Amino acid sequence: MTAKNLVEPRQLGSTSLTVFPLALGCMGMSGMYGSTNDDESISTIHAALDGGVNLLDTGDFYGCGHNEMLIGRALKDRRDQAMLSVKFGALRSPDGGWTGVDGRPESVKNFAAYSLTRLGVDHIDIYRLARLDPNVPIEETISAIADLVKAGYVRHIGLSEVGVETIRRAHAVHPISDLQIEYSLISREPETTIFPVLDELGIGVTAYGVLSRGLLSGSTPTAPNDFRAYLPRFSGENLTKNQRLVEELKKISTEKGTTPSQIAIAWVLAKSKTIIPLIGARKRSQLSESLASVQIHLSPEDLAHIEDAIPASAIAGTRYDEGQMKMLDSER
Repeated sequence: MTAKNLVEPRQLGSTSLTVFPLALGCMGMSGMYGSTNDDESISTIHAALDGGVNLLDTGDFYGCGHNEMLIGRALKDRRDQAMLSVKFGALRSPDGGWTGVDGRPESVKNFAAYSLTRLGVDHIDIYRLARLDPNVPIEETISAIADLVKAGYVRHIGLSEVGVETIRRAHAVHPISDLQIEYSLISREPETTIFPVLDELGIGVTAYGVLSRGLLSGSTPTAPNDFRAYLPRFSGENLTKNQRLVEELKKISTEKGTTPSQIAIAWVLAKSKTIIPLIGARKRSQLSESLASVQIHLSPEDLAHIEDAIPASAIAGTRYDEGQMKMLDSER
């Protein structure tokens, strides 16, 4: 019997979208964590769909379009099995660098046109600006996506890494399905001010970084093009300190007869039924391990024990470097 036969689906915010408790984040399939294999990536997407996962998350800038084309290949004969969440707006240079964010209305529609073509679909289920454009009022960006909703090219509007004021302003223009934001056992800032507002407005959460980019599973960057090597939590003394927390998580997972990754994902699942964790599996083996986490049931006592053993306040280093942290509206 597969996981999809045993778990209760979740509703994404106040929308009509019924989602498997886990979604598949596809960014890592396009080189962000090192080399990848397209055939294995497609097999992983197919295995996720077979296992009940029905929400795939991508960005038009992942691999400069490679990720969308990859998903398009994977869904060629299976479009009806998957909902697509697409981020847009991050600007790239030919050398792979990042040059800013573009949320202008005319750009929104241009980005969407290319995404629809690369994905080979006639609509995007959830469309969202990857980061707030400081030069464009959020109302203008959301209004442009709303035009795409009216035209049938987009079904729902999401947000990504924005704070309370932006959430309220965006939701006043058009109902928002969900906020995509980093949330994990060691990245708990959204609990304080952001999550209460989402609950008030009936907005769901798609949580990325639930394993803190592999830190909680014991993974460290080794490939030369692994961007984690530039993240503070994976650097120098910070990594040494953080690995002590990972050891605590290993002890708990051993007690439970599971893996650290499964406990970390199960923790997020147990925090609220409004949260859909995005699992960044690149291989079928990683996917299988993550899917098993939906069968782990943590009691309030379990959650308290885990949070006491791995307090978020003990993590060393911010989740992005100083420059990127300043760009995050969610951190203001």
